[in-house]
Amino acid sequence: MCGIAGEIRRPGHGQPQSHLVEAMNESQVHRGPDGEGIWMHDGVILGHRRLTILDLTDTGKQPMTGADERVALT
Repeated sequence: MCGIAGEIRRPGHGQPQSHLVEAMNESQVHRGPDGEGIWMHDGVILGHRRLTILDLTDTGKQPMTGADERVALT
C-alpha cells in the first residue's frame, strides 16, 4: 500500500510548508518503504510514499507530472 500527503494554500494565505509534508511522508514510511516523491507548484505540495509491487522501474515513481509539470497525479 502506498501513502499520500499534501497541503494546499489558497492565494493570499502564504506558501505551503514543505517541511510539514516531508514529516507527513516520513510518518508513513511503513506504507511505502521503496521510495518517496514530493511535487510543489503554486501553493500546492503533494507527497507520496511508494510500495513497489508491479512496476519496479523509475517510470512508476510518483507523484507523476505532465510534461509542463503543472499537473500532478499521485
